[in-house]
Amino acid sequence: MPGPTNRPMGRGPHGPAGGVVEKPQDFGVSMGKLVRFCRKYIPAIIIALVLGAAGTICQIVGPDKLKDMTNEITKGLPALVNGKPVMNSIDLDAVARIGWLLVALYVGYAILSYLQSWLMADITQRTAQELREAISVKINKLPLGYFDKVSYGDVLSRITNDVDAIGQTLGQSLGSLITSITLFVGALVMMFWNNWIMALCAIGSSLVGLVLMGAIMAASQRYFTRQQVALGDVNGHVEEMYSGHIIVKAYNGEADAIRRFEKYNADLYDSGWKSQFLSGLMMPLMQFVGNFGYVVVCVVGAALAMDGQIEFGVIVAFMMYIRLFTQPLSQFAQAFQNLQRCAAASERVFGFLEEPEMADESDKPALLGTDRADGTGAPVRGDVTFDHVRFEYEPGKPIINDFSASVKAGQKVAIVGPTGAGKTTMVNLLMRFYEIAGGRITIDGVDTKSVPRWNVHDQFSMVLQDTWVFHGTVRENIAYSKAGVTDEQIREACRAVGLDHYIQSLPDGYDTVLDENTSLSAGQKQLLTIARAMVQDAPILILDEATSSVDTRTEELIQKAMDALTVGRTSFVIAHRLSTIRDADMILVMNHGDVIERGTHDELLAAGGFYADLYNSQFTLVG
Repeated sequence: MPGPTNRPMGRGPHGPAGGVVEKPQDFGVSMGKLVRFCRKYIPAIIIALVLGAAGTICQIVGPDKLKDMTNEITKGLPALVNGKPVMNSIDLDAVARIGWLLVALYVGYAILSYLQSWLMADITQRTAQELREAISVKINKLPLGYFDKVSYGDVLSRITNDVDAIGQTLGQSLGSLITSITLFVGALVMMFWNNWIMALCAIGSSLVGLVLMGAIMAASQRYFTRQQVALGDVNGHVEEMYSGHIIVKAYNGEADAIRRFEKYNADLYDSGWKSQFLSGLMMPLMQFVGNFGYVVVCVVGAALAMDGQIEFGVIVAFMMYIRLFTQPLSQFAQAFQNLQRCAAASERVFGFLEEPEMADESDKPALLGTDRADGTGAPVRGDVTFDHVRFEYEPGKPIINDFSASVKAGQKVAIVGPTGAGKTTMVNLLMRFYEIAGGRITIDGVDTKSVPRWNVHDQFSMVLQDTWVFHGTVRENIAYSKAGVTDEQIREACRAVGLDHYIQSLPDGYDTVLDENTSLSAGQKQLLTIARAMVQDAPILILDEATSSVDTRTEELIQKAMDALTVGRTSFVIAHRLSTIRDADMILVMNHGDVIERGTHDELLAAGGFYADLYNSQFTLVG
């Protein structure tokens, strides 16, 4: 059970104040890499941003024209001359012209904003699609050693969460930032254009709100951080207790589990309500700032209008400009936070894409088997030689010191030894999942380094302890990545492993889709992987702890299937259960990266050495 320090951190909710945003180590570098990746879309991005800015300008010009309409209407209102009302006529033609112009401006704003949104959505989703494709290609180019130090979950997160974050936040924040800047600057310019006194009053009233917003955001940020930590504690504790509930009950740990949960839950409640309360103040505060600005504009505007310095329409325009001026202020913070989130995601994605790759081997000839470009070549017999092989995961820390062995075609070789002896490592080196530090490995006399990796992989079938069944039909699972497999070959393989009868009982037989609704036992999955290895029909077979997770009866079935599978093939068997490899042609006993004993089962027992101790320890009966 993982300790508290290993708990996955939960993702806290983000209120209007923005919540907690992960920051990149270098914002400029990360965004620069993203720009270079989508450089072919830069012209389209510029067009989209120009369209957005042009639409915002239409929105900015609107209040000024509304001012003109108001003034035209005002001119036609009754006026008092010598205490008597004098009727004036409203120039309806002028009002209509301004009205149609306003309609054109607002329709233009809507169309231009739509075009900008459509372009940015298309660009960002195409960028996300290409990033996912680049990651998919990259995964196949990475050495297996990379996945020894990075979890699969982390790689999956980069493909899903990080790429989605780039696609969503980039499209929203970049366009929003440009339109907000245009709206802010444009509203400011138009306010000063109409009347500088009222402009200064409007700015002053907004600054009061900005100071209050800054103080609230600083306070809420602290509580959002606490909320995220507390949420991680709650999630981690629940996950621990759920996954280990049997142990909790067996040791009567329910009271302690409840006490710890109540503590974490109380911390989450305390930080949660404070962060939500403070962030919830943002909207009322923004409304207060806007309303306060309206009051200031009306009071100052009325005084100036009474003094004859402005027309009444200026007050109407300012009441709209004050809203356009304050609206971008909250959008700025959100846009910058989104860009930071985008940069942080880009940093992880491009960090993955820049990982060192395996060397390109496209120029190496396929010398093994009948895969040569000129059509020549003979099937691989299966002679395997390890010639003074050395290997180290980290420089200066050897795992395999000096391994030599010669295996003839068709022989069954068992590799045994304690955990960490290097058994699985030897198989990984044989298949070139890792590159050796010294010596050489040959198949039929051909150095495996002299041919491309795929040519080496083609010579092997594998049956591992961890079975792998993907979402697809039974037929597709058995014929995985093998072209030209007939239905009869698939059925013959299943009959050989004793799986045909069960498959026939499935709703759609061999066309049954294996998913959460079609359950296979551990033994059946193992038999399916053995059938897959039979269909592959490779000259060399690797069996790695293939029966360690099944019951004795199923083990017997699997063992018979594997015995049939090994006929005529060079086989390497890794096993902890020594009873399964007594018929091996050669047993290699490994310890600390070296072969310390070799021979047949009877020879090693007679020698009374390390193997004999291992074997006898498994079959000692306690009376």
